[in-house]
Amino acid sequence: MKQVYLIPNMITAFGLACGLFVIFKVNMIEPGLGTYDMVQKAALLILLAALADFIDGAVARAFHANSDFGIHFDSMADAISFGVAPSVILLKTLSLEQGSLLSFCAAGGAMIFSLCGILRLVRFNLKTLEAKKNITITGPQKKHFTGLPIPAAAAASISINLFFLSPFFNDYLAISNFGRAITLSAVNIFLGYLMVSRWMFPALKGLHFRIPSFYLAILSGVAAIFVLYGIFYYFSLVFFVFSWGYISIAFLIAIIRSIIGKKLKNFEDYDPDDDDDDED
Repeated sequence: MKQVYLIPNMITAFGLACGLFVIFKVNMIEPGLGTYDMVQKAALLILLAALADFIDGAVARAFHANSDFGIHFDSMADAISFGVAPSVILLKTLSLEQGSLLSFCAAGGAMIFSLCGILRLVRFNLKTLEAKKNITITGPQKKHFTGLPIPAAAAASISINLFFLSPFFNDYLAISNFGRAITLSAVNIFLGYLMVSRWMFPALKGLHFRIPSFYLAILSGVAAIFVLYGIFYYFSLVFFVFSWGYISIAFLIAIIRSIIGKKLKNFEDYDPDDDDDDED
């Protein structure tokens, strides 16, 4: 009988509970009645699930508690918390007539997002199992992800939805229900594509700063003050900037690599991966 480690799986279960709570709570609301406050609370729970997703892997590596059960359990939890919950939130915040073309587009965008997220998790699991057998390929995987990670995609999907509902946005530019439905549907399809694409997205653990630790600590403290202030008073804006900033950084790295960085080893891992890993 294979050993199942308790602490990492308890953290995973907590993250899964956050995602399930969001889905069940949001489903109790009539379509189109999802308010800014509701989406903000859901976003905080999804961020909490993302934190749990980060911690469970770190704990498993620290205590050498990796297991096949943990890998599959983590993926199932991610599929629900980051693959299904954002789609449910999207549909509940739109006031759409059933059977209309607009409702079909919104449902289609939500389904594509969830489907691509699950496919991305399946591919990640296959690569993880392959890496366990071949230690030589674990190095590049620590520096980047192939395809947009599903927690980042969930954050981007929810953040733009929350931003459109925020008083900050509506004070300057009001958007109709039709325009919001079309935009959010297109965004979800785009995020779905990024998840199953071969674009490289940097991993946090692969970031290295070549500045003294003392100055890095000072800069981190100052940055934390501004971020915390923004979270308290402009949460929707800060959440949107950070979520889409991560995606923008990945595209900026790819552009630099394609134009001037082909001879730079620091960027060679960020080319779109053309290898076919779906062999039988």
